Amino acid sequence: MNRSISIRELLHISLFVTVTAVCAQIAIPMPGGVPMTLQTWAISLAGIVLGAKNGTLATLVYVLLGAVGAPVFAGFSGGLGIIAGPTGGFILSFPLMALTAGIGEGKGSVSRLVCGLIAGTVINFAAGMLYFSLITTAGLQTAFAVAVLPFIPSAVLRIILLPAIGRSIKFALAKNNIILDKRV
Repeated sequence: MNRSISIRELLHISLFVTVTAVCAQIAIPMPGGVPMTLQTWAISLAGIVLGAKNGTLATLVYVLLGAVGAPVFAGFSGGLGIIAGPTGGFILSFPLMALTAGIGEGKGSVSRLVCGLIAGTVINFAAGMLYFSLITTAGLQTAFAVAVLPFIPSAVLRIILLPAIGRSIKFALAKNNIILDKRV
């Protein structure tokens, strides 16, 4: 199915690129060098509100903007050096997080959305941990302790809260005719 993107959809994609960039700046530095940010909340929310296709597109645009040097990553950073650094695996997995959230939401049930959020989180943690281990030459046990373990509580909170938050935002926007029908 070949469907063009409407101006309204482009605006929604742009909005979520901006929201993600702002959420990246809400960061808590961590001892291992991987900051705790609200990026993953925004990424998952993009998938829930915009759907699999447009949520993934928003996230791809965000990652590409950061890759070419726009200061959209944590600490107003950007560039290939960030992606080639210890946090690059997390960043590169963001589009898959949005995709799994969008696919989960597209199925209509909360349990499927939760499964999509869990799948995206597992992908994000696995990619981040493996990339961190590769770049820092730390063992997998150390990479897990530094790049995954401290983030599990916030991930659980995100998985519990985002279905209600995302659906509320989606409903409010649709009620006010701000978002068109969802097609996944």
